Amino acid sequence: MYEEITEKARNIIVDILNQSKLKKGDIFLVGCSTSTIFGEAYGRSSSMDAARALFDGIYPELVSRGIYIAVQCCEHLNRAVIIPREAAEKLRLDAVNVVPQPKAGGSFATVTYERIERPVAVEHIKADAGMDIGGVLIGMHLREVAVPLNLKDNMIGRAHITAARTRPKFIGGERAHYNDELK
Repeated sequence: MYEEITEKARNIIVDILNQSKLKKGDIFLVGCSTSTIFGEAYGRSSSMDAARALFDGIYPELVSRGIYIAVQCCEHLNRAVIIPREAAEKLRLDAVNVVPQPKAGGSFATVTYERIERPVAVEHIKADAGMDIGGVLIGMHLREVAVPLNLKDNMIGRAHITAARTRPKFIGGERAHYNDELK
């Protein structure tokens, strides 16, 4: 079962990355409720094994492209975000002192904190794209103009997956011309 979760997560992240126009150094946000994968309510069946399986499918694809992972914690940590310290320093983000746990931060944030190099928690981030596993509402940590993505497969177990990329605002009105590479 966990091998299937890893494979589905890998296929979905590849689909998202192919659509999202991310480049090296960009930030990819993941919000995740492992409970929803099993059809349970948020926080009811948190699973470290499912979190590890998801991480094993998602993280290598990001690293191979030079994209930083950012993981939104649950509301028990005020939706703080776990990121590599290198990304926090690059973006000049202030760290906060908290270490996620399965029932305070969530299983996926806990696994991410354990597995990435030099993890740190921050309160706010503006990610370039992201995926929401189970409807945990990642929008507060995306850049201002989010564009929903149509995924080939939008389920892992019983959890619905939504994803978005971001783009710059269009300004200037009807006479303005736009760079198609930024759309």
